[in-house]
Amino acid sequence: MARTIGSHGPTTLEAIRKAGVRLIFEHGYEAMSLRQLAAEVGIQAGSLYNHISTKQDLLFDLVQDHINDLLRELDQALEGKADPVERLRAFVAFHVTYHMTRKREVFIANSELRSLDAKNYDAVVALRGAYEQRLAQILTDGLSEGVFEVVDIQVATFAILALLTGLCTWYRPGGRLTRDAIIAAHEKLVLSGVAPQAAAGQASHGSKGPRTAVAGS
Repeated sequence: MARTIGSHGPTTLEAIRKAGVRLIFEHGYEAMSLRQLAAEVGIQAGSLYNHISTKQDLLFDLVQDHINDLLRELDQALEGKADPVERLRAFVAFHVTYHMTRKREVFIANSELRSLDAKNYDAVVALRGAYEQRLAQILTDGLSEGVFEVVDIQVATFAILALLTGLCTWYRPGGRLTRDAIIAAHEKLVLSGVAPQAAAGQASHGSKGPRTAVAGS
């Protein structure tokens, strides 16, 4: 993505990116026109090309930057943690928090993957694979150390990610549950799902009766 040489170049580019996220989230990539984007930013349509090459490049940059942020911030969240259980807790807390606070970017990265051309699609899928591998490695390490029981690492990885990312469909700020309560609920769901059956059985026998947890927004 090209930047304008001058004091307003970076500022205008950032405004274009923010407007692009908002318009793609609200209307979809195909429905958003560059003329509409320029009007949103307050510049002439032709001036957009001083900052972006094409509409496709804008989408790719937004999605690529989102996943790079995801990877970088996840690595920071996992830094210094060696125990697989501690790392899995940290992964869950990070993933849930990120998806609560970056809902638009998450939606675009998932729903507009189909709108990327072949080269950009492959690049984004590779980045997504790197993120998935972080979780798969945690599960593999836990399995090796005997603290997790996982039938299939890939299936478990995809299932956990689907569970955690699913909160984007129902979470609303200011709802019944606090952010910490939602994180704790997801941690319990994930950790109980990979706990060895003996440990899970002991926890079950230790309970006084059936309990029903109701998720809320």
